[in-house]
This record gives sequence, structure tokens and C-alpha cells, in this order.
Amino acid sequence: MSAPRRNISRRNLLTAGSALAASTTMTTLGLGRASAAPRVDADVIVVGSGLAGLVATSELAAAGRRVLLVDQEPEASLGGQAFWSLGGLFFVDSHEQRLSGIKDSLELARTDWFNTAGFDRGADDPMGEDYWASRWAEKYLEFAAGEKRAWLAGLGMRWVSIVGWAERGGQLADGPGNSVPRFHLTLGTGPGVMEPFEKLVRAAVARGTVTFRFRHQVDGLITTNGAVTGVRGSVLQPSGAARGTPSSRTKVGDFELYAPMVVVTSGGIGGNQDLVRRNWPARLGTPPARMITGVPAHVDGRMLAISELAGARLVNRDRMWHYTEGLANHTPIWPGHGIRVLAAPSSLWFDAEGRRFPSPGMPSYDTLGTLELIQRSGHGYSWFVLNKKIIDKEFVLSGSEQNPELTRKDLIAYLASRLLNSTPPPVKAFMDKGEDFVIANSLPDLVTGMNRLAGGNRIRLDDLRRQITLRDQQVDNPFTKDSQIMGVRNSLAYTGDSLARTAPLHKILDPAAGPLIAIRMNILTRKTLGGLQTDLSGRVLGSTGQPIPGLYAAGEVAGFGGGGVHGYRALEGTFLGGCLFSGRQTGRAAAQESA
Repeated sequence: MSAPRRNISRRNLLTAGSALAASTTMTTLGLGRASAAPRVDADVIVVGSGLAGLVATSELAAAGRRVLLVDQEPEASLGGQAFWSLGGLFFVDSHEQRLSGIKDSLELARTDWFNTAGFDRGADDPMGEDYWASRWAEKYLEFAAGEKRAWLAGLGMRWVSIVGWAERGGQLADGPGNSVPRFHLTLGTGPGVMEPFEKLVRAAVARGTVTFRFRHQVDGLITTNGAVTGVRGSVLQPSGAARGTPSSRTKVGDFELYAPMVVVTSGGIGGNQDLVRRNWPARLGTPPARMITGVPAHVDGRMLAISELAGARLVNRDRMWHYTEGLANHTPIWPGHGIRVLAAPSSLWFDAEGRRFPSPGMPSYDTLGTLELIQRSGHGYSWFVLNKKIIDKEFVLSGSEQNPELTRKDLIAYLASRLLNSTPPPVKAFMDKGEDFVIANSLPDLVTGMNRLAGGNRIRLDDLRRQITLRDQQVDNPFTKDSQIMGVRNSLAYTGDSLARTAPLHKILDPAAGPLIAIRMNILTRKTLGGLQTDLSGRVLGSTGQPIPGLYAAGEVAGFGGGGVHGYRALEGTFLGGCLFSGRQTGRAAAQESA
């Protein structure tokens, strides 16, 4: 439970008489500077203008608070990583699920979440790293099964009627994964999720309630007698960098800004491969020599270390969510730009030596489980082997720019692209220009191309042919011992997958389904699952487990709530949702305390 709220607000204390102000010592981290009197530039400073920052700011502005929204990037990058996302949201027992005949419930979702998260770091100990994370999970599930959809629909959001089935587990009922489809695609993709909150914040700017401070890079938190009372940093050179592209880090000045409260919403570490490698979990061995990057370079994790220097407790720092189906982008926007493939269950998955992965190494089943298999293989990449019939029906590329019909909210065009069984243009572009693709009319030519692409002769034709042929033989009967074929049939039993996401069961080597396709799949850095530990009000906790006065956090920097609401694994559709929920919770709590 959160500590009891004080009757006198920190805002009133900090603006009380000049005698008290004159006796207050202002200590700036890294500078040790003293100031005779505090300055108050706003009621709240929000650091980071991504989705969580926009949501928190909109809640603060709605409560009449004066907010400074600070970000190191130019205004073109407002909304942060959310803009580039596919826009999937996790709902429980939604209208769309019921239309599809899916029976879901809060109880089933809670079972799936906790079996997937695997909270094992003191979930019942108030000083445990998973204590607040597991409590945030409970609250988020209630939100996803309750007011989440109605709240967002009231802001104008709409969703594709076909619900996606991500992270379906592929193990036992008490193992990780979604028991039912819960992935709801937003009309407008990531920009469609971001849009309502950007409008609210820009309206507050027009009213004078919110002020943007772009190109302000926070280098430290300012504290007064143990309370966070502002931020200091570098004013960066103006930049015309397009959204997502690297911006200049040339410093042209310094700044200090003061407020009784600071809300950190600065995102994770996925764009900083050095930090990813430094925090790589020991249980997964040595990080791959080569990884591609799923987020812009400004997702650099700077505020985690800065907050920790101010006394914040950073937990679960070795928990990350990196995808195993990454493609090097043929037209990169940021350094090392990678795109994730959201594949349905038919493609065969092999390690770099051409050995088929066992369960759960199947597309759409278990991201972390497959990452563990890849790491045990001794190589940092793997292979999909499929054919044109599969890629036409089953491939969706993550990202707003890879789904133009959905991003422009043209539902008819989007559904047509999924139902016509022709190669979607963004996928065709990767087939034509992507460096990870091999396309051939025969298996010998395919193997030759795979070995040429990867270098060496790791893939052996006879061995690959044997494994695919054995799989294909299992298609001849309505029963099978092959768990992946069972999974394909299970997928086809769900109307949504049958209509738009899963090819009819057939033999991979059937010439009529060709040509054959092999895709080198790379590890793609993406999400940070650990972070600043927060209570249910979003107050950042210190090493003793008590809130640091004046410091809040939301979004990915807080592990999407509590320092790691997902535990070890995510059920998908829960990252944007985590930003929405934690931003709302934290913004409302900060508004209440600053009343």
C-alpha cells in the first residue's frame, strides 16, 4: 500500500514565506551549488514527451496544473517510440473478443499474466524487486478488463474487429502465454494511440497550462533537503532532424528548472546497445555479437542512471524484451534500424546450423523461450524457411510505417490486404530489397543462397531436406505428432486467424506453394522490462523502500509500472497499454498531491 498522503502539499511548503525559502539549501547533483531562494517555474516538470509523458501531462493539465514538458529531442519526435509502433492493445473480455466467440475473463487473464511473468524476486516482500511490480500487474489487469476500452473509445480510438493471438505459449496450460487472442490493433496504429493525448496536450499549450521545452537534455535532478525540486541540464543545438533520426548533441547552453514535482517518463534502453549488453541477463549467456535495433537512438536510458544518482531504486535491470524475428530495414531511419516480423505459426524455424527448433521455437508462441533456444545454439541469428503461400497470408511487419492502410485508418483497404492472399506491398519490398531474404525455386538453390548470405557452409542440404520432408509427411493425416502442425490446426480453428493470419495447412515443399523462401532472423533490441521502482501512485522509491519526495515515474523507465509489471515475459499489446495506464495513474496522483 502507498504511504498516507500528507495534509500539507509540497507545493505549499515550497512557496511558503521568504524566510523559510532563504534558509533552504538547493543542492544540484554533480554541482554541489547552493542557492539562497528557490525558484518555482511550474507545478510539475515532466521529463520525456513519449506516450506516458503525454498521458501524464494531459492528466495534470486537466487538473489545472502548470506543466513543463521537457525533452532532449526536437518537436518532430513528440510521442517518442509510440509513433513507430503497430498500435496493439491488450483488452480482456472485449467487445471484439465476444464478437469472435472468444471466451475471456479477468480470472483467465490473471492466470496467464502471472504464469507468464514468473515473478520470483520477493513478490510478497515489501523490499522485493517484484513486490510493487506484481501489484501493478493486478491493477493493470483490472484496468484492461474494466474501463480501459471505454476510456480510450471515449477519446476516439477504434480497433480492428479481428483480434490477434500473440505469445500463445505452446506449452502446458500453466505455462507462459495467452490462452486466447487478446491483441487488438488500433485504427491508426501507434500514431492513432498517441493522437488523442497529443491533442489534449497541445490544447493545454494553447491555454498556457503546458509549456514545451524541446532540445533540453536533463543531466541531473535537483534536490532540496532530500526532496526532488527540479532538473538541470544542457540546452542542445536546434535540430531539424526528422522523426526517429539522430539529432545533434551539440550543447549551446545550460538550464535549471524548478518545480515541487518531477515526473520521469523518458523510456528505456533499447536504442543503447552498450547498455543492453551491460545489463544482458547472465541466464542467457553472452549477448549476440550482432543485434539490430528496434527503437531510435534517443531511447538511450540516460534518465535511469540520473534518477539512480538521486537515490532512486532501480530493479530488475536484467529483464528485457528483445525480439527474435528481426529484419534489417532496407530503408533505415535510425542506426541499425530493424523491423520485427509478426508471423503466424506455419514457418519452420531453424538455428544457424539448420537444426529445427523444438517447442516453443515456433512463430508467435514464446519470444523469450525462443531467445533461449537461439542463445543455446551458439549463434546470434536463426532461419525461417517457408514459401510464398505462407508469406502472403501470415506475415505482418511491426510498425506504423509498415502498415500504411491501417495507419491512415483505411480499414477496408487493410482487411483487403489481409484477405486477398497476395503479398502485402511492405512485405514485398523486403523480399525485393531486404538483405536477410533468400528466394529460390528449389531447395538446393535455397540452401546455396542461405550459406552465401551467412558465410560458410553451415546449412547442409540433405539434413534440411530430411527435416522438412518429415514435417510435410505429417500433413497427410488429420492427426499428427508434430506440435507445430497441431498449432497450425489450432490457429485455423479460430476464425480470425483462419480469415486473415494463417495459411491453409499444406506441404512446405509443394511446388504450387512456391517459390521457397529463407529469412535470416536477427535479435532485435526493443523493450526494457525493469526500471525505477514505483508504488501504485507512481512515486519513485528509494533504497529503503520509501518514496523519494517529489519524484514520480511512468512508462518504460518504470518498467511500465512498479519497476517491472511484465516480470520476465510480456503477453504483447501491453507496452503501449502500460504507458497509458502508468501515465494516467501517475499524472492523477501527482495532480492530487500538488493540489
